Amino acid sequence: MTVPRLHFTASDSPLAAEARARLAARYGQVPLESAEIVVALGGDGFMLQTLHAVQGREIPVYGMNRGTVGFLMNAYGEDDLLARLAAAERAIINPLRMRARTVAGPLREALAINEVSLLRAGPQAAKLRVTVDGRLRMEELVCDGCLVATPAGSTAYNYSAHGPILPIGAEVLAMTAIAPFRPRRWRGALVPKGALVRFDVLEADKRPVRADADSVSVGEVEWAEIRSEPAIRHHLLFDPGHGLEERLLREQFA
Repeated sequence: MTVPRLHFTASDSPLAAEARARLAARYGQVPLESAEIVVALGGDGFMLQTLHAVQGREIPVYGMNRGTVGFLMNAYGEDDLLARLAAAERAIINPLRMRARTVAGPLREALAINEVSLLRAGPQAAKLRVTVDGRLRMEELVCDGCLVATPAGSTAYNYSAHGPILPIGAEVLAMTAIAPFRPRRWRGALVPKGALVRFDVLEADKRPVRADADSVSVGEVEWAEIRSEPAIRHHLLFDPGHGLEERLLREQFA
């Protein structure tokens, strides 16, 4: 069996760090720049960090769970790693690109693999105007926040906010309100994957809002635009029969 050039990376937890040391000693460790496969050891949060770290290189990432949830991770095991990598299924996902203007003026950009969230940053509910592809869809949404999620991220914050789980190949994004007050019990919407979603923050001085793109947070947002970024592709590897499609289905019947 041809041994691929592997780069092992781990979260800060002792469990993950110890696993990295054992696996690197057993299978070899090359610098990230020359790796053919990255093996990420940790939880889902660390997987997102790893995908951002290899962004633009289209290098496949195989995760093994040394964290808590592990939705994006495979089961941990040391003995048959090369066989598992050879048989792994590949899923390709695109991130979201966020552009946000702050009240003070600077324009910020960030990429998000799971979701972009606009969240109230003060004691009062946020007021948002929602536009899709330049067409006004909602004059005023009063809520604790609103998010746009990718299919891969639809089981994360989106699902906790009662948004839909999307098939990994779906050509739509989920727009989900967080604790909507007006319109009362608005259930959200599905928008085309290529759509440009814009949120304008109404009464921004009185009702401050921040925008979060995965781990990047932008405070005092005046407006934010969100769309899928097809030019960037992340490659995830999963054990056969445990790919993202199966996981998304299983989550809905749990």
